[in-house]
Amino acid sequence: MTSENNDSVFAGLDDIDWASLEHAYGPAGDVPDQLRALCGEGRDDRGRALHALYGNIFHQGSRYQASAFAVPFLARMAADRSRRGRAQALELMSGLAIGYDEAHLPDGVAIAAWRRGVEDLRAKGAAAMTAEYDDRVARAADDGERRVREFQRRTFDYDRHLGAYEAELAAYDAVAREVPALAALLSDDEPAVRASTCHVLAWFPEQAAAVLPQLLDLADREQVPAVAATALIAAGLLGDAATVERLRPFLAADEPVVRWGAAIGLARLGSTGAEAAVDAEVLAELAAVEAEEPDGEEPAVPFQDGDLNGYAALALTQVADRYPAEALDAVTTGLARASGPAAFPVTAAALRLAFGGSSHAGLPPFAELDHGQQRLVTTLASLGDDTWCWGNFLQILRGWDIPADRTELRAYAGLPTA
Repeated sequence: MTSENNDSVFAGLDDIDWASLEHAYGPAGDVPDQLRALCGEGRDDRGRALHALYGNIFHQGSRYQASAFAVPFLARMAADRSRRGRAQALELMSGLAIGYDEAHLPDGVAIAAWRRGVEDLRAKGAAAMTAEYDDRVARAADDGERRVREFQRRTFDYDRHLGAYEAELAAYDAVAREVPALAALLSDDEPAVRASTCHVLAWFPEQAAAVLPQLLDLADREQVPAVAATALIAAGLLGDAATVERLRPFLAADEPVVRWGAAIGLARLGSTGAEAAVDAEVLAELAAVEAEEPDGEEPAVPFQDGDLNGYAALALTQVADRYPAEALDAVTTGLARASGPAAFPVTAAALRLAFGGSSHAGLPPFAELDHGQQRLVTTLASLGDDTWCWGNFLQILRGWDIPADRTELRAYAGLPTA
């Protein structure tokens, strides 16, 4: 990158008092050098800088005071066609805006509720929050629950809690201010940049009127199937009833991933009450995602960290009101093919379809389950060590009172335990 371009990207960087801002590890004085290193010539240096930024201004999904201040420089990097790693800069911006996208899927960002939540917390004040914690302690059902709630009461810091919420919303709004400029990247020469731009734009329903037509235009002209699918999913997250007829023709596309992107978008629109968004054709395409392996083409569809099977499982929960048995059957098929962390969203979706929002009464005898429930339990009990070794997976099972011991679950399902 030329010195002139660097000056343009980093104008105003040193005017910010970074040392007075916080990130995950304290004062953010290291952020300017890390941002500059993202524009360096050395691939290893760029990689280390990106890794550092994911650790400090986006730490395990959390955002901090410094996060919002980094956004304009990342946006300029993404727009500068002379540099590498622009798609990675865009993906970091997505993270700074919303954290991990799985928290907002399959319905999209409920920004109005998010803003109300921050305002309500700000208005409530420390005294009222402390009183709420005291009330929760008083209403504990037993000594164990009381000890947990007392610990939560002792460790609660209202100012820090509010500051974290405000930092997250400030980072979101910082990316929102860049949306009009970022939309221009939908015409970028690099497919990965176009896909990552779709992913960023999908989280800003307050700007849907301007962004949605551009996403649909990209889907119409896009030659890279995964990018077209990404544009369709983003359009579904931002769209309304009027978007249904724009997405439906893509169910006839030659490329499977394009059909799947349209089906995921239509499933979300159906969950908003859009008429005619969901029918047997949409169900069939979502089921196909669970039954087939995506071909792994580059760029991948970036939603759900590239796990299209997991995302399709979530989308199938949105069509369950019309196709309950079929949706569960499709997700169970997908679960049988999943392993490790990829099994987590599919497991949660399957349990929700089979047993409702959650269960706290334990499972009835296996013989009293219906066919779909029996198939799901048998599939869970048959998953391998690479899934059962994860505490995350066991926690999902406990949420529905499913035995979190594989031998116990296999015995319950009548499967061999030796």
